Order: sequence, then C-alpha cells, then structure tokens
Amino acid sequence: QVQLVESGGGLVQAGGSLRLSCAASRSIFSFNVMAWYRQAPGKQRELVADIRTGGNSNYAESVKGRFFISRDNAKNTVYLQMNSLKSEDTAVYYCNARVVRSILDDVYWGQGTQVTVSS
Repeated sequence: QVQLVESGGGLVQAGGSLRLSCAASRSIFSFNVMAWYRQAPGKQRELVADIRTGGNSNYAESVKGRFFISRDNAKNTVYLQMNSLKSEDTAVYYCNARVVRSILDDVYWGQGTQVTVSS
C-alpha cells in the first residue's frame, strides 16, 4: 500500500509564500506522474501542477509563474513552492501519484493539507 504524506500547509497572508511537501512510502521513480491538486469549499478538485519522471512539468493557468513543482528523488519527496499567494488559493491541497497502465492507472492520494490565505 502506497502512502503519501503531505505537510507544510497553514495560514499565510496574501502575497506570502508556503512550501508543501509530499513524502512517498516508496521510490517516486515508480510513479509516472506526481501531482498536486486542490479543492476549495464548494468547488471541484482541480489539478494545480504535475511533474513527470523525466522532469517535465505542467501548471494550471491560475498558478503559472507563482507556483513551482519539484522532486527530490533521493528523499522520495515532491514539493510545491507557492509564492505570491492569493485568497483564491485557499483550499485543501492533495498530493497525487499515478502509475500509467494500459487499461486502468494506479492512482494514489494523500490525506490533504489545508492552505488558507488571508487577504
């Protein structure tokens, strides 16, 4: 069973920064994609950023230029550096890991960490 443990959430003022961490219970090389999603109250869960095994990354338009995803393979950890935070970034942030299969991918989720941005 894969475990993903997020940390680093909290309360921050608008314009501030936070760094989220996601520690995996096994080598992150075993996952094709690692990602951060978020879900605000009353809204659907949305992709924030993802990073592939080869290092390519993608970002939601709303966070481009402010958020940066990275990985430390030696620590089996993925990070999300969040800068210039806005009130609309307030959400529960979830770590996600995916193994791409021919029929049905293996998908794992962390328990989530709350990020609250005060204006």
